[in-house]
Amino acid sequence: MAQQAYGTSSLVIGYALCSSLLAIINKYAITKFSYPGLLTSLQYLTSVAGVWTLGKIGLLHHDPFNLRTAKKFAPAALVFYLAIFTNTHLLKHANVDTFIVFRSLTPLLVAIADTAFRKQPCPSKLTFLSLVIILGGAAGYVMTDSAFTLTAYSWAAAYLVTITTEMVYIKHMVTHLGLNTWGFVLYNNLLSLIIAPVFWFLTGEHLSVFRAIESRAGSWFELDAFVAVSLSCVFGLLISFFGFAARKAISATAFTVTGVVNKFLTVAINVMIWDKHASSFGLVCLLFTLAGGVLYQQSVTTKGNSPVQREAAAKQGKGDDDEAQFDEEKKGSISSPKDSLV
Repeated sequence: MAQQAYGTSSLVIGYALCSSLLAIINKYAITKFSYPGLLTSLQYLTSVAGVWTLGKIGLLHHDPFNLRTAKKFAPAALVFYLAIFTNTHLLKHANVDTFIVFRSLTPLLVAIADTAFRKQPCPSKLTFLSLVIILGGAAGYVMTDSAFTLTAYSWAAAYLVTITTEMVYIKHMVTHLGLNTWGFVLYNNLLSLIIAPVFWFLTGEHLSVFRAIESRAGSWFELDAFVAVSLSCVFGLLISFFGFAARKAISATAFTVTGVVNKFLTVAINVMIWDKHASSFGLVCLLFTLAGGVLYQQSVTTKGNSPVQREAAAKQGKGDDDEAQFDEEKKGSISSPKDSLV
């Protein structure tokens, strides 16, 4: 029993560290290595290689890759790639606090999309109140953001659109493919890696990389950039492992609480280590937004309170356990283990 408790604690601590540090590590990486497309491609490559290697030595099981499934999965991978793409550019042009604020807005957009497009019932009073608090905190943050730029907030808007699309629509197509957790990670990252070169050329990033290599000649290697990118890639793989393992080891409520605490840790660490953070009033608005997120989690984890839970219960009654489980995993945007990438 003690050994099991120790193992569970290790998983939760590992997830908390990865989740709270990764947004900051990604910001540090994009600061030292200003090529977002190449950076995310290296993250995809690390995740694919990690899953494949761990599968080969028997530490995990993933679905085999085949072309037929890949063709069906391709639209989901494209939306996933766009979410990562816009997320990385947002971190390039804005601070971590701005990313957290806009990430916290996703429950509001998902609730609107569920009601408008999926014909789900309107949110409960408590859920609606939490969404208003989230919106109020985000609005206060934006109005007092001294680092406001049109470029940064354009990327933020694009990120919101792509991540909301991924949560509301793509999940239903993906779950019908019957992939297990690590199969999902493998297909997502491998197909995104294949898509990446297209965006290198569309954005002209390949020219920037070539110019940087030519201008530095034999001294193109920089240790600090190498360390930053390596940490970003390794933590990107670790968040998948610890996120999914912790989700299985603890209750849904405990996992949700851990995810919320992680965001507060991210804010605290971000303030302590450098000056790339919001003003004092901006931080208050950010904490206000996160408090709304906590209230939102409380409202949707009340038994039978959310449309997602009612839908999941109906699906479980029909034997569709995999899709119901996936719906439950996706309902809380704050605690998703793929926050590392998305």
